[in-house]
Amino acid sequence: MILLRSIVFNLLFYGWAAIAGILLLPTLLLPRDRVLDIGCWWSLSVMRLARAVCGIDWEIRGLDAIPEGRVIFASKHQSAWDTFLFPALFGQPAAVAKAELRYLPFYGWYTSRAGTIWVDRKAGSAAIRSLVRGAHEALARNRSIFIFPQGTRTAPGDYRPYQPGIAALYSSLDLPVVPVALNSGQFWGRRAFNKLPGKIIVQCLPAIPAGLPRAEFMKRLEAVIEQETTRLEAAADTRPQG
Repeated sequence: MILLRSIVFNLLFYGWAAIAGILLLPTLLLPRDRVLDIGCWWSLSVMRLARAVCGIDWEIRGLDAIPEGRVIFASKHQSAWDTFLFPALFGQPAAVAKAELRYLPFYGWYTSRAGTIWVDRKAGSAAIRSLVRGAHEALARNRSIFIFPQGTRTAPGDYRPYQPGIAALYSSLDLPVVPVALNSGQFWGRRAFNKLPGKIIVQCLPAIPAGLPRAEFMKRLEAVIEQETTRLEAAADTRPQG
């Protein structure tokens, strides 16, 4: 049953992406706020499709931990599902993404128009300067920012170092950082065809205030995200349900 549901989901997802990508092309001429609204609708439609077909539900905890005003969301990244979560349900923050995605047909066009902050990870210090510059532009439009501080998807139980991009944003923007832990990879795995039914838990953790020394901030951010992610993974119900 899981395999069948996964086949159906993938057919519907890619078909829906192709149809929507073509039919919505004229919306690229709309103001950015309207493009963001459409992106929110599209992202939520994919999450709902995964719930209806594969049984992947979600619960967001700790929303009261998010301070008023603009913030930096620093989230664990285990699954493609995470990329739909923030545009759909976190107030349309500006995303930080790797530059190679910019050139994908449809996806790159829409996300660029929505104000994604592109980072060329091969550009060294120039990438950091571009990241900070893009973040300031997003703040000028009164948007928060979200970044995956490990830079790529990390499977449950694996470890990847936290990259300097988040430290550069923290030092340059003088904003609180909201750490976010989740266990999405246990249900919608990295490079996994099968999608497993269950409930993804997204935990917003207490904000880290601006102004800490860089090393202290990085140590604190990694500790709280990794500890909470480990706890969520251990508590998840991933028993086969069909």
